[in-house]
Amino acid sequence: MLGQRLEVRQGQGLVITPQLQQAIKLLQLSNQELEAFVEAELERNPLLKRDEEGDGPGDSAGDGPAEAASDPHAELSFDDARPDAAEQAMDTRADDVYDASPGERATDGGDAAGEAQPGLSDWSRTGKGGSAPEGEGLEAMDSREATLWEHLQAQLSATALNAADRAIGLALIDMVDDHGYLRGELAEVAERLGCDVPRVEAVLAICHGFEPTGIMARSVPECLKLQLIERNRFDPAMAALLDNLELLARHNLSALRSACGVDAEDLSEMIAELKALTPRPGAGFGGEPAQTVIPDVMVRPDPAGGWRVELNSDTLPRLLVDKRYHGVVSAGARSDTEKTFVADCAAQANWLVKSLDQRARTILKVSSEIVRQQDAFFAFGVEFLRPLNLKTVADAIGMHESTVSRVTSNKYMATPRGVFELKFFFTSAIQSVDGQSSHSAEAVRHRIKTMIDHEVRDGDILSDDRIVELLNQAGIDIARRTVAKYREALRIPSSVERKRRLKAG
Repeated sequence: MLGQRLEVRQGQGLVITPQLQQAIKLLQLSNQELEAFVEAELERNPLLKRDEEGDGPGDSAGDGPAEAASDPHAELSFDDARPDAAEQAMDTRADDVYDASPGERATDGGDAAGEAQPGLSDWSRTGKGGSAPEGEGLEAMDSREATLWEHLQAQLSATALNAADRAIGLALIDMVDDHGYLRGELAEVAERLGCDVPRVEAVLAICHGFEPTGIMARSVPECLKLQLIERNRFDPAMAALLDNLELLARHNLSALRSACGVDAEDLSEMIAELKALTPRPGAGFGGEPAQTVIPDVMVRPDPAGGWRVELNSDTLPRLLVDKRYHGVVSAGARSDTEKTFVADCAAQANWLVKSLDQRARTILKVSSEIVRQQDAFFAFGVEFLRPLNLKTVADAIGMHESTVSRVTSNKYMATPRGVFELKFFFTSAIQSVDGQSSHSAEAVRHRIKTMIDHEVRDGDILSDDRIVELLNQAGIDIARRTVAKYREALRIPSSVERKRRLKAG
């Protein structure tokens, strides 16, 4: 029979409060987005104020439960990796909310993630974090004019380069001036990233294929040469003309005809072709002025050995709850609406201050563990990147993978080798022959490229099978199809094609 009755049941449930949603949001904001968020909160909440220099103790209640958030001098040694009970509780609750949305769940840095490694090295533009600036939706991003950096970065992302070569490419793109020329020494980039100059030159050769043609040239003759090659008009006579542009500038046509070995009519046609080229390929790009990406974490050598990891005080908003003003407005509140508003502002202000402090501590813990795991990279260069995934870092610091994923989004680390996004340090692993250890996929790619680079010197063209044998002898367990995949990603032709080129000189 159907009927009605009353029952009392006890169960557990998760309530996603606005404050908890805010704490989760703060973790994944970049420092620029965080600054905009804090400014909005300062305007909205009258009980919040900045911890400006010169504020006396009477201006705010530093002895209450809400103190200044995010100590700018915060520093973490490798012995402080475990959060306390309060931090662990907040981390657990945030993870429970995140787990409620399986579609957002982060991966643990498997092979698929290793094929698309984001990373930077001393590049200083906005928009690289993968999220639109505050107030910019997809329509706004489509309507504004792309900058030269964004145009080049988009083409670099479309290439099949590994994370290490992509880092070199981004470092080169950052050296491009407004006219599209590469300003800087390749040896400097190689030294900073811990790789050899030929590898930087190989990445630059790929970048020379970007649009507009002639971009990232190191001189006007090289810029014009790239454009002539694309038009199939670069020949010895044109090469001689580019080598003697100073004669053209002085209108010394007789000496120019002699240098090029052509008559007056041919020289006139060659000069007309040069005039049709673009000596400033980057001049057609505009957009908003480039803004500097300020790193969230600073890494520097420790005089006692190892590395010191500290937060960048420039990116940490320091807020206080103005308890003096809170007492004044609380005493003056008459209606229930006014009292509720004041109470809500106080609760929101206290929670925001605590959330900012928790965010800073979490970033510091995650960054310190990354530095600990990748210390060989900082000491010896890009070839020594270790395999690393989110779970390894999360287990080491006692947090959830999803928390580590949020922390590493849109956060940057300044190191002696350049500025890198935190996600750059997560690379996939290739098992060793003994089954006990593993090798970073980036390091294996670098080893394959080094083997092939020495082919001409050694006079022995290596097939993919032979490369597999050599890697197995070095203790790396890798399949032939994986070697072929890495070789193609490096844009290295097959052994048959390399033999053909070697015979052709």
